Amino acid sequence: MAVHGGGFEVRTRGKGTYEITGEVARIVRESGIREGIALVFTRHTSASLVVMENADPTARADLEEFLERLVPEGDPRWRHVLEGPDDSPAHVRMALTRTSEALPVEDGRLSLGTWQGVFLFEHRRAPHHRRVVVKVVGD
Repeated sequence: MAVHGGGFEVRTRGKGTYEITGEVARIVRESGIREGIALVFTRHTSASLVVMENADPTARADLEEFLERLVPEGDPRWRHVLEGPDDSPAHVRMALTRTSEALPVEDGRLSLGTWQGVFLFEHRRAPHHRRVVVKVVGD
């Protein structure tokens, strides 16, 4: 069994989804692993990862708007607001989604569905530099 690691940075422009499928696929190709799993992880508490439709951006816009309604900013019950009114809601949105994704690798490539992509989901309004780590394990 082989293990290969890599990573990259995503510069966000504020809230929203940012496709990272190409970067993850590049690391999988460079690994030389033909069959296995790619674990994708982001080291942040106010950003997450999602596998989502990559053909029609309105699908992601619907997800973003749903989380805005589900976890609104400015709720007076939020106590963790040291970094602004989007601080606690960003952490809750991260907890409702995920900071990691396990993706199958088949024939040396990510095995995603036709309309699937991997996205970093930024939950803060301000631009950030987000770090993504990828570990590929297999044969």
